[in-house]
Amino acid sequence: MSDVPSRVHVTPAAREWIERLQAAHGPLMFHQSGGCCDGSAPMCYQRGEFRVGGQDVLLGTVAGDTPVWIGAAQFEYWRHTEVTIDVVPGRGAGMSLEAPEGVRFIVRSRVFSDAEAAALERAGEPLHGDGWDAA
Repeated sequence: MSDVPSRVHVTPAAREWIERLQAAHGPLMFHQSGGCCDGSAPMCYQRGEFRVGGQDVLLGTVAGDTPVWIGAAQFEYWRHTEVTIDVVPGRGAGMSLEAPEGVRFIVRSRVFSDAEAAALERAGEPLHGDGWDAA
């Protein structure tokens, strides 16, 4: 088992919503907003609907194979933070797929321990969008 912690997780409630949205829309992806859409909410899109590029960093995958991206500049601020996607009642102001459903995805976070941060540093840089296939 690897000692490298995952940078991103989902709560059971968020996983349920992701599965519901996948059933309705097909494969999904998240992009952690840097403030333009609904503050800093994780935005959920049909996979490939949001174009990722070299300035996007892959935090990891959740709920099976759903990728979670973040802009490189924001990643530098969040580099030492574990992200957990959760869902709460309410409607966000963005274009995220869950918006019409009366719920919204949010991010909960915690700072990695020194040991976790060291393991992530040893693992090297995460993948950037220019090396990812959206299929």
